[in-house]
Amino acid sequence: QVQLVESGGGLVQAGGSLRLSCAASGRSFSQYAMGWFRQAPGKEREFVARISRSGTGTYYDDSVKGRFTISRVNAKNTVYLQMNSLKPEDTAVYFCAAYEGVRPMYWGQGTQVTVSS
Repeated sequence: QVQLVESGGGLVQAGGSLRLSCAASGRSFSQYAMGWFRQAPGKEREFVARISRSGTGTYYDDSVKGRFTISRVNAKNTVYLQMNSLKPEDTAVYFCAAYEGVRPMYWGQGTQVTVSS
């Protein structure tokens, strides 16, 4: 099992940037593909981005492609989400997740991102 703690959320104006971090502890971090998800008020949780165990493969939802970048440093047990050109519709609680196979299995508590217009 792995424990995940997100940080880096906050309030930012439209067009601004934030970098989210997710620190992992427990079982070996490099064994897990990692992902970011988000949940806006009144909406279901949705996929944002995913990164392979080695970091060589990345995948993005179309809504964030070209604006967000997922990365990881296995030596630091940390995965990041660099968010640029933020829009009000990016406002949500952002969660990181560790995958078992193709399913996100372990979740952090989330960090709030608010983008003002």
